[in-house]
Amino acid sequence: MQIQVNSDNHIQSSIRLEEWVRTTIESTLERYAEDLTRVEVHLSDENGDKPGPHDMRCQLEARPKGHQPISVTHKADNLELAIDGAAEKLEHALEHLFGKLRGKPRAAVVPFERAAADELLEEEFLENEQAAQNG
Repeated sequence: MQIQVNSDNHIQSSIRLEEWVRTTIESTLERYAEDLTRVEVHLSDENGDKPGPHDMRCQLEARPKGHQPISVTHKADNLELAIDGAAEKLEHALEHLFGKLRGKPRAAVVPFERAAADELLEEEFLENEQAAQNG
């Protein structure tokens, strides 16, 4: 899983910040590492130089293999809370996506069973029809 960190002009990017973000994302999404090709991180300060509540924003966009990208956003008073909140939201979104996918193979059994039942009904119908013609 590749992690790409981007920040706006109001957040001073550094190797230390990028490593910290990567470590946070990797540890939170560890169980999905094989299912993701890339996670893009977008950090921004929505109020720029002016202080204000919930002005730090973290948007995460995950690219699951073979699926559409999933994007989540979290705003908080500081960068750490914004990143942690977005990582948690993304983990829940991926859990939902892969949970639904795990349920599909079981659902695929139902049409097969239904088809087998339909074949038995058809066979029974044809036998009854043949008996009615002969009798």
